[in-house]
Amino acid sequence: MVNVKKVIVSSLVLLGLAAGATALSAAAAEPLNVKSETDIAGDLGILQGDGSGLTAEYLNKSTTRLQAAVMSLRLKGQESEALAYKGTDNFKDASGVSTANQAILGYLKANPSLGWQGTGSDTFEPMAGITAQQYYKVLLESLGYGQGTDFQYDDVITFAAKNGLSKISGVKSFKNLHIATATIEALKAPIKGSSKTLAVDLSDKGKINASKLSSLETPALDLKMSDTLGSYLTDAKGMTLYYFTKDVADVNSCVDACLANWPIFNANNFTVPAEFSAADFGVFTRADGKDQLTYKGWPLYYFAKDQKAGDTVGDNVGKVWFVIKPSNGGIAIGTKPDLGNYLTDARGMALYYYDKDTKGVSNCSGKCLEKWPVFYSSTISAPTGVNSADFGTLVRADGSLQSTYQGFPLYYWVDDKKMGDTTGQDVGHVWYVIDPAKFSGTKAVNTSVKTSKSDALGTYLVDQNGMALYLFTKDKADPNSCVGPCLVNWPIFYDENLTVSADLAASDFGVLTRADGKKQSTYKGWPLYYWVKDHLPGETTGQNVGKVWFVLDPAKTEAR
Repeated sequence: MVNVKKVIVSSLVLLGLAAGATALSAAAAEPLNVKSETDIAGDLGILQGDGSGLTAEYLNKSTTRLQAAVMSLRLKGQESEALAYKGTDNFKDASGVSTANQAILGYLKANPSLGWQGTGSDTFEPMAGITAQQYYKVLLESLGYGQGTDFQYDDVITFAAKNGLSKISGVKSFKNLHIATATIEALKAPIKGSSKTLAVDLSDKGKINASKLSSLETPALDLKMSDTLGSYLTDAKGMTLYYFTKDVADVNSCVDACLANWPIFNANNFTVPAEFSAADFGVFTRADGKDQLTYKGWPLYYFAKDQKAGDTVGDNVGKVWFVIKPSNGGIAIGTKPDLGNYLTDARGMALYYYDKDTKGVSNCSGKCLEKWPVFYSSTISAPTGVNSADFGTLVRADGSLQSTYQGFPLYYWVDDKKMGDTTGQDVGHVWYVIDPAKFSGTKAVNTSVKTSKSDALGTYLVDQNGMALYLFTKDKADPNSCVGPCLVNWPIFYDENLTVSADLAASDFGVLTRADGKKQSTYKGWPLYYWVKDHLPGETTGQNVGKVWFVLDPAKTEAR
């Protein structure tokens, strides 16, 4: 039994135990206090979210110019004044936002010295996205630095780094969670020409509750960035943290000589990056009586050969040690003596494939899904040695999404209850875990053309990757009816060595030599096309376009 200390997190997240925990430790000396940067920003009133608060959905939305402008006013203690503004002159596009935000835009226009003059032609473009460079400019100005005097816009990132602002400098897609990270950096930074921090200054002005400033002094785990690894977790000093794949079966798998090379990591009171949820951290008491911090149930370690901050020498050692990525990138690796390495979700729950599936097509539905729920993660950042590009997404018949590996759908097994369970292995001799180094697809024959199913459309033809095929009703009179720009939107389908699934008749397929000399596969005489706006297997967005484009149901399609 694993002994786990109680975890106290902010009011913005639920109290919870890390996955794999089975009991609270009666001997826990004191609780584990963890907050994320978003929790702290919320507690301070700096980041307020939308009507539902600081939800994951809100935090992962792209940040807009309007949000950045509001933050600039908030950090200067001028938000209340802006909300009370009654002037009528405003930007031409102000009507597209709420009344309160119209007041803010009017205030910004009336006070051009604040640096929000708009984007030209008397417009503000409030819903346009921003970049890390633009937000660091906002923060530098909040600290009293001026563009044109203290820094030039092209030098924002460099100048910000010199003043303690660097954590989001490499962010390519700026989201609301990055506001939390960068703003907390700024709150800890001194105002220009002073030893007073921005947080203390706002507290002196009555804009931040002074009793909450202590949260900014808590040691913080950090995210480092590597060109090869992407983002990964470190301790407060920048030393890399790792998980051990064999811990999926027994969290005490690393002992004796192993611990000499992989010292355990433990902490009691700390902050985690905005990309992490405080509720995902826990601590358990090892068999030797020592406490060890966990992330989503995985015990955390250092590597003895990492000598300085940012070193990642331990990543992929023995193909069983890996860095910790935000949310584990949705994917982790587990290891068992009888199975070797296998794919799991971020919490160590086994992922399975169905040997009757073909690439891009799930043949598990109805009662099957009750026992084999789908796995889906919007973001996949795989461990070293596993190609992130091998993960994809398919659209299921009910419109829901499912993650795939090498094109094959991924599932859970309903009887797996905890981290490390693999009771779904070999069920019915058709369900298996996935060793990414050995997996080469299912035994089901993957033909050039096969069928898929949709709740709305029934059975329809798809290619070998599960992409929908269409007919053009105007081809009834002339099979060359789609030409020029039409073919840009509706690329032709052709396979010289065409094979078909067992539920289709090969004699129904043929080849058309088009007027331009190109060849095109046909079904019952109908030329076959793709639709350029279908991006994922299972998508059928071309259905009924212009009332002339349709998927082909083998049972309903009549010969041309």
